[in-house]
Amino acid sequence: MSDMEGFFIDWDGNARSVSDPGGGYLCETDMVAKYVAITTKTGTLVHEGTYYKTMEAITKAGIKASFVPGSHPWGSKEDGF
Repeated sequence: MSDMEGFFIDWDGNARSVSDPGGGYLCETDMVAKYVAITTKTGTLVHEGTYYKTMEAITKAGIKASFVPGSHPWGSKEDGF
């Protein structure tokens, strides 16, 4: 799990913290490549994203995303979750 600050966009278009992605998931972050791998605790890759240092960097990239805490669920009943 990453202890650093930063954000990524989840599959629902929400901004999430790399230090608290929620859903029982973990983040592996490569700041040089600006890459975030979101995995299960057993290492299964479930999502990939771009690493953003700040919420302002997300906005600067032209992405409109609201920040959600780790307690916010991933997916919805429509998605099978």
